[in-house]
Amino acid sequence: MVSPATDGIPALEIKGLYAAYGQEPVLENISLWLPRGQWTAIVGPNGGGKSSLLSVVVGSLSPLRGELRILGQPSLAQRQAGCIAYMAQQERMEWDFPISVRDTVMTGRFGLMRQDPLWRRLLPRHWANPEHRLAVEEALEAVDMTELSARPIGALSGGQKKRVMLARALAQRAPILLLDEPLAGIDPPSEALIMAALQRQRRAGTTIIMVTHDLAGARRHADQVLLINRTVVGMGAPEEMLKDSMLARLAVGATRMPAGEAPVAA
Repeated sequence: MVSPATDGIPALEIKGLYAAYGQEPVLENISLWLPRGQWTAIVGPNGGGKSSLLSVVVGSLSPLRGELRILGQPSLAQRQAGCIAYMAQQERMEWDFPISVRDTVMTGRFGLMRQDPLWRRLLPRHWANPEHRLAVEEALEAVDMTELSARPIGALSGGQKKRVMLARALAQRAPILLLDEPLAGIDPPSEALIMAALQRQRRAGTTIIMVTHDLAGARRHADQVLLINRTVVGMGAPEEMLKDSMLARLAVGATRMPAGEAPVAA
């Protein structure tokens, strides 16, 4: 495994973050520090704010208050620079739209294409920046979808669609990869392919932050586990955070923790 960065700059730093949907609070007093180059599994109950936390990081949910820094810099600038790649739990895709697997993965490069000089963006696709095509081909190979790259996305199985969505995120070559339940509802072969691809990314130094209900997988693969139920309940090594005693505390979560109280440590 690649050692985490030692310059003291974290992948994510969050201080005193609160967020809500309308009048319903979903995150309360979140403060955490996630190191670069490590695999963090986020574990918590349904409705506990796990997906909401990722939504704040990618900018689709605005916090009520609090501070978020990505790689030591203001979050908006880092998002615009392409430092975050995100695989949502439920992709908003028109699966019947006549688009191929390869073109779907290429959409992951659109933000980076906008950073190309104008003259490159005006060229026909086959003369455009070859870096985009190379990134797509590498991402397809990483999830074993090269042979199906010309197939319409609507003709894929559920597991294959998940692999394509992961490839779209990988094609961005971002230093931080956010994944929301990437293994939910997929077949065992696709699960094995996805986990193998993520292991390779981790060894290459990518920071992986993954929401999951798969406790066994978190024990095997994660460097650390973040327990969350609207607030941070605990964070540490998988063997400590996934003990029955810690999971019992997780079930209590924010409903019993007074505002401003420090999160539980193992």
